[in-house]
Amino acid sequence: MRVFLDTEYTDDTRRELISVGMVSEDGRRAIYLERNDYPRHWCSRFVLAEVLPHLGQDTAAVCALPELRERLWVWLQELPRSVHLACDSIIDLKLVREVLGGVLPPNLASGHYDLRPLVDTSVYHRAVVAYHGYPNHPWHHALHDASAHRAGWLAWVASKR
Repeated sequence: MRVFLDTEYTDDTRRELISVGMVSEDGRRAIYLERNDYPRHWCSRFVLAEVLPHLGQDTAAVCALPELRERLWVWLQELPRSVHLACDSIIDLKLVREVLGGVLPPNLASGHYDLRPLVDTSVYHRAVVAYHGYPNHPWHHALHDASAHRAGWLAWVASKR
């Protein structure tokens, strides 16, 4: 099973996780978590302007890092079979692995599905832009970006049939 992943983090130097979003290939399972204990003073100007305004809207998603780690671990373990994370940045994958303490749930594959080759295809790009075209689907929100990756991948797969 593919699980589409996106993260938001403080800046390109320190890369402290702020939020994580994942959505399953079939769209039936999703998780979105935000940290309330990240070092805000590490945030880049971009993050301050484009990421932080989207935080705090789902109070059930807000937690400290230890709880985020536990909730993410439990969610991943509850997935039915071998899970391959799909993302467009190796940074997202590294951040999730760090959060999990370097120990992966048994059903999480060590490799991942790299979306980077698809990002520049017109069919993928159009689907991602269309997903973000809705007012409640902002860019730079981890769950919406993960869902946009899913939409792009589904469009790309459909174009190959």
